Amino acid sequence: MTTEPTRARGRFPIGLTIATAIAFALLIGLGTWQVQRLHWKQGLLARIAALQAAPAQPLGAVLDRVAAGGDADYTRAKAVCPGLAKAPAVQFYTLRDGQAGVRLISACRTASAKYRSVLVDRGFLPDTVAARPAVNAADTTPLEIVGVLHRPDRGNAFTPPDSPRLWYRRNPVTMAAALQAPDPAPLFLMAETATNPEFKALIPVPIPMDIPNNHLEYAITWYGLALALLGVYAAMLLRWRKS
Repeated sequence: MTTEPTRARGRFPIGLTIATAIAFALLIGLGTWQVQRLHWKQGLLARIAALQAAPAQPLGAVLDRVAAGGDADYTRAKAVCPGLAKAPAVQFYTLRDGQAGVRLISACRTASAKYRSVLVDRGFLPDTVAARPAVNAADTTPLEIVGVLHRPDRGNAFTPPDSPRLWYRRNPVTMAAALQAPDPAPLFLMAETATNPEFKALIPVPIPMDIPNNHLEYAITWYGLALALLGVYAAMLLRWRKS
């Protein structure tokens, strides 16, 4: 009596196992990073809400705390800026609600011991508006403004280079140099109140409160992909065992 020889099982898929382990670790790492970003974003939004709801503090005192190593990001501040309504400005390219335009950035003298000036983001002008507020560098009419201090976001490799006509990076040092403003603070004052009430096209746009927080969805996506990868790998192992 003869029997059929048992079919030899294929070799264990070592390469596939290693590749699956690497991909799984990568997906879990991405999901965990998004969870960490979620906690960071929640803390940031809570901090922004608390600081923006607080009474505005004198700008000079806030900048003195910054000079001493304090953090004033998103702090509401008030200042009196001589001649701000007619001050020279540089134009920073930006988008607002899908509309291209510029923000006008001017310098304001401060009472801080270290930072003698701060750059003020006076507001947004859409590209459809060609007019600009009148400029008179000799004007010293005091203007009281309230705004939110914010550290500038850095550009990246895809950010176009700045030009005298249009700026793409919020760099307080180079912008202050162009405006001949001495010892600029490392933060911008994003105006909440109008710097040119008669020029209605210039819209003060401080830091928005609707900062997106989609990190939970991203974390679920990465973790879900990791589980799906395990399921595919398990199915392939089961097929291998049956072969």
